[in-house]
Amino acid sequence: MSRSLKKGPYVDERLFRKVIVARNTSSHIPIRVWDRACTIVPEFVGTTFDVHNGKTFHKVYVTEEMVGHKLGEFAPTRTFRAHTARAAAAKPA
Repeated sequence: MSRSLKKGPYVDERLFRKVIVARNTSSHIPIRVWDRACTIVPEFVGTTFDVHNGKTFHKVYVTEEMVGHKLGEFAPTRTFRAHTARAAAAKPA
């Protein structure tokens, strides 16, 4: 279920302030973020974030196409480890 339109998008207030300060100082240092549920707003465009995926941080550079999505969508939490050997053996060489 999505968030109520009456409430508007969820944006962490502290994170928003950090982005505004970074833009005013022309800082290119990535902002560390643990809040994966935070919605990307137009003010975030051009900012680099380090989004935590539960284990490590992933660099995410925000572009215009990302507006409206969540930060967590761009930091995958699962790593794909190849298919089993059994499936590879069944495939003819």
